[in-house]
Amino acid sequence: MTDKERVLIFDTTLRDGEQAAGTAMTAEEKLAVAQQLERLRVDVIEAGFPISSPGDFQAVQTIARQVRKPIIAGLAHANAAAVDRAWEAVKDAARPRVHIFLSSSDIHIMHQLRKNREEVVEMAVANVARAKKYLPDVEFSPMDATRTKPEYLVELLQAVIDAGATTINVADTVGYAIPEEFAQLLLYLRERIPALGNTVILSVHCHNDLGLSVANSLAAIRVGARQVEGCINGIGERAGNASLEEVVMAIHTRGEFFNLTTGVDTRQLYPTSRLVSDITGFPVQPNKAVVGANAFRHASGIHQDGILKERTTYEIMDPLTVGVPGSELVLGKLSGRHGLKARLNELGYQPTDAEMVRLFEAFKDLADKKREVTDRDLIALMSNQRRSFDETYTLDHIQVSCGNHEVPTATVRIMGPGGQVHQDAATGTGPVDAVYKAINRLVNVPNRLTEFSVKAVTEGIDAVGEVTIRIESGGSTYIGRGADTDIIVASAKAYMNALNRLLAMGDVARAPEAVSTP
Repeated sequence: MTDKERVLIFDTTLRDGEQAAGTAMTAEEKLAVAQQLERLRVDVIEAGFPISSPGDFQAVQTIARQVRKPIIAGLAHANAAAVDRAWEAVKDAARPRVHIFLSSSDIHIMHQLRKNREEVVEMAVANVARAKKYLPDVEFSPMDATRTKPEYLVELLQAVIDAGATTINVADTVGYAIPEEFAQLLLYLRERIPALGNTVILSVHCHNDLGLSVANSLAAIRVGARQVEGCINGIGERAGNASLEEVVMAIHTRGEFFNLTTGVDTRQLYPTSRLVSDITGFPVQPNKAVVGANAFRHASGIHQDGILKERTTYEIMDPLTVGVPGSELVLGKLSGRHGLKARLNELGYQPTDAEMVRLFEAFKDLADKKREVTDRDLIALMSNQRRSFDETYTLDHIQVSCGNHEVPTATVRIMGPGGQVHQDAATGTGPVDAVYKAINRLVNVPNRLTEFSVKAVTEGIDAVGEVTIRIESGGSTYIGRGADTDIIVASAKAYMNALNRLLAMGDVARAPEAVSTP
């Protein structure tokens, strides 16, 4: 295949994905996702929106300096300060890009920008030209393009191409388009702007408000789009963005139909999905295409019979192709460090030597509690490891008493800064409530628990349980997750994880006592 037949995969998990309500990533977590996206071999990583905050600027700059293979893009409004800030953030990248966006639909121009069409064209041209002075790779997105008058869209896009834009990204910002309609718009633009899809890359960015983001993206590549923007697990603003794993596997599985390819290492899709889910706290729904827990499970007797006779009767994709473990290697307490690391590598993880020290200790502790440690247990261990950053407080000991004729009481001991030990006790309406109240008495950070969920990672009475919580403080949301065979301990780990995120990321004003009830 020629280069022209390759579809570039533009990942915006770290920018548009982070705009999903309830999502916030630390700079370290953003770097971890970017490094995994590099292993996935996406073509472009949109690392953030540098002018939005000092923290986002720092994260984009760090990624630009440390992740060297993909193009690293920084998003910018069409104004001078934003363009300059984006350039400053990405300039140390091996392959930097500045991505400029500006509303183009009448409803946005009138109610949001409060300008006329001519002024919008002038703004777009001036800022593309400004970015072009810094670097050759400049992308421009007309926001809400699918509700923009096509004739005006042609005028705007031709102007920014003349100013130096090398990628034009047609954004279905509010998920309004229907596949056939979207394809017709792109064909119209290509007909009226000869450079589009030839010397200038035609890109699409589709939202999922009507559940059509992937369908619209695939319709677009059929008519000449050669870059698709989206997010891992389809996360993002409102109903989310096009799910990149679905786009990639549609192209991969139906190669004879599309006659296209991508540079993605599809075996890294499942590990990448797990990482993003772990960090954002957004679970992947079981029936999610490609990476969901049920994507390669068969319950129907007829389907099971067919699979046993010939896998392809009911599976159009081999689970190994997307990185889903094809077989379960069970480890136990006699398994060594080498066997553990080898299996983690087979599952798509690349732990460092320092991480392996902590992982092996956690593995041995789990193996003492469970007779067999399965792949899903190992994935849960890796998830816990990812959540272990520079914590202000660490959980040391919990003791709980409860029953149908007792007042639930929890004693909690934590380690604070400088290795100081803090201990307190509290009662509550249940054991988890008592634990959380005891932790609050020790940490003294005002917050409100808004979500509490529990799920089993594995089957059986000795299953590892995973707890996901969200807390609010100062108008911001912080996610916490924890896993353990003891669900009370998992709940405490999740709460400590959320509080440590709050302390690391938030502007915290301590209170004498803050009560949070699950």
